[in-house]
Amino acid sequence: MRETDLFAAINLYFDAIYYCDVDMLDKVFHKASSLFDVDEGSLLVDPIASFRNDVDNRPSPASKNQEREEEIILIDWLSQDCAVVKLRLRAHNNIFVDHLSFVKDSDGWCIVSKVWHLERVVE
Repeated sequence: MRETDLFAAINLYFDAIYYCDVDMLDKVFHKASSLFDVDEGSLLVDPIASFRNDVDNRPSPASKNQEREEEIILIDWLSQDCAVVKLRLRAHNNIFVDHLSFVKDSDGWCIVSKVWHLERVVE
């Protein structure tokens, strides 16, 4: 059962990014979560509110009829209520690799942190 619920949360994340749907983001991200990236040696820390605003103000891959490219690379179970998920997805011409830290509470699985990397840009 834990796998089914976690996969549902992962798919909700994929959908939120594909459709740029902030209501879905609100359901899958904990309200205190943050996102992290290092670009050219500079650490970027992005609170979920800022990321939510970015997603809300960009065209969705769905609106461009982009074919979905998503894969779960690894699920590392820390406990029955904690997992780190490594995945790859495409948003427009960008291929990202994300490490999502999920925890399960009384409301179900949610992302408490995201470390992401722009793996490559495709034409």
